[in-house]
Amino acid sequence: MNLPFYTFSRGLCRLLVRAVYGFRAIHPENVPATGPVIVACNHVSYLDPVVLGIGFLRPVTYLAKKELFAIPVLGPIIRGLGVYPLDREAGGVAAVRAALRALKDGRCVGIFPEGTRNLTGDVEGKGGAALLGALSGAPVVPAAISGTRHARPFHGIRVVYGEPIQVERKRKADGDDLEKWTAEIMRRIRALEESIGDN
Repeated sequence: MNLPFYTFSRGLCRLLVRAVYGFRAIHPENVPATGPVIVACNHVSYLDPVVLGIGFLRPVTYLAKKELFAIPVLGPIIRGLGVYPLDREAGGVAAVRAALRALKDGRCVGIFPEGTRNLTGDVEGKGGAALLGALSGAPVVPAAISGTRHARPFHGIRVVYGEPIQVERKRKADGDDLEKWTAEIMRRIRALEESIGDN
């Protein structure tokens, strides 16, 4: 990650999103300032990764499909922002390993448990955040974004960060454990969504 470039980009995006959409972050102090942490958030718009990351000061690491890195201009930008290339053909194992490396380095990893934009509201959460929490011991901070689904000037975009969840650390978490913790993470995210209104 090119930290000066990330800091500049984050500051510029925050300025623009605040000026155009009236952006506001709620309880950013719930994201630990140091150490490994997973921030798990709802997902309804392509704007969400930007909004999630400008709400607090520390850099956020995301995973993105490797094809994006081959696009002129975009590739160098996301590489400089510390995004990890994800080979979808290699399956989920590669994504988990990349995220665990980032957490081992003490980074903040941003994840959208629904796995895709949840435009209909009926996409269930997948177990990625719970699995990373169980394998790494990193706390999971639930988060929710409002206002990006139909983003328009001065409509108001908000992101709220909940209190960290400590997933029970297990090197070999079974399906029942992951299902239980995924349900808890998603319950917290939905509660945060309700607290800040409709997207």
